[in-house]
Amino acid sequence: MNLNKDVTLQIKPFLRWWGRELAFLVPRNVRQFFYTPPRAIIVLPSQDTLTLVYETEGKQETLITLPQSDLSPTALEGILDNTRFKNALVVLRLSSEDALCKTLALPMVAQHNLTQVVSYELDRYTPFNANQVYFATHITQIDTSNAQLTVQLLLTPKKILETYYAQCQSLGLSVHTVDIAAYPNSLDEINQGYTLLPAPLQTQRTNTPRRMMLILCLLLGLLSTASLILPIWLEYQSINTLQQRIANIEKEAKAVKALQADIETLNEENQQLIAEKTAMPPLVAVLNELSALMHDDSWLAYLQYGDGQLQLQGESPAASNLLADLEASDYFAKVSFASPVTQDKASGVERFQIAAEVTKPATPKTDDTSNNDAESSNESERNATQVLLPDSAITNEETNEHGQANE
Repeated sequence: MNLNKDVTLQIKPFLRWWGRELAFLVPRNVRQFFYTPPRAIIVLPSQDTLTLVYETEGKQETLITLPQSDLSPTALEGILDNTRFKNALVVLRLSSEDALCKTLALPMVAQHNLTQVVSYELDRYTPFNANQVYFATHITQIDTSNAQLTVQLLLTPKKILETYYAQCQSLGLSVHTVDIAAYPNSLDEINQGYTLLPAPLQTQRTNTPRRMMLILCLLLGLLSTASLILPIWLEYQSINTLQQRIANIEKEAKAVKALQADIETLNEENQQLIAEKTAMPPLVAVLNELSALMHDDSWLAYLQYGDGQLQLQGESPAASNLLADLEASDYFAKVSFASPVTQDKASGVERFQIAAEVTKPATPKTDDTSNNDAESSNESERNATQVLLPDSAITNEETNEHGQANE
């Protein structure tokens, strides 16, 4: 079952069907007072004769058959004087020999200007062009899934239709519509069906009393419907108002929830930043640890600390001893020489380059110096921001000054 299929609603055919179904429930005598069944005199022309058939309520009665040679105005005297033929429509119904029917498949976009589209392509569909025939189109199927129209093309040569129309005029018959015997129009929908009769030859019929009665019935139906629908509509409006208020409150609640979620996200980010900050020891504590581990005969020429990595360059009589001291410290891990150790021939000291990871001690120191360093670490970090920046370096002069201070 295709639930995505488009549905085309045709209101007028539905209302006509609905009216007929309701009229069937009304007693016949009452129904005749409000509604007169459509009646028609059908003219059936042929090559030699002209036959008149009376039709009403699905029943047909042959009135007369006239030869083509005797179509005078007096031929129908005494036949159509009966009151039952009053207001009967005259339908000229052509035989299949005088008309052509063809089924076409067209795109749905042609639905709104179907007559114009067929007129342009008529010489491709038939042996005639638009100037040689009278034609009409009738949509028999709409395929919305494939966007296709199934159209019935009906046409007759102008000369044939004009000849039969003139014969009806000579008999005093005013033709209301022209159709084809293979595809006749229903009398109940004859005004909505197709016609081959061109607009200049069509007669306008007035039915004012019936229209007035129909308008009054429609007004009565509208008032009755309004009296039933109005209370429901008022309740519906009240419900819509309440739903709108609820929607506004829900919108505000969603905004509050979103703000609360943002606050929680910021708190989590702050906690994460604090955790990352406290994951490493303060810079002052690292420098104090280095000062304590450096011997008096060793010094640093370069120090770089960033992203938890420490690089040292300097000179020492025994660089391996310094490496062992750094490995034994709780502040450093993965201590190793970043490059081979070289010895200065003049002074005899060893030049070293050591790389290490800075870690936070598992248990803080208990001496007064460590406590003072921990208390002043935040202020020192704020005052020495350049030391905490990635890839920041302590120059030779700063290192020497620090070494002198230790001495």
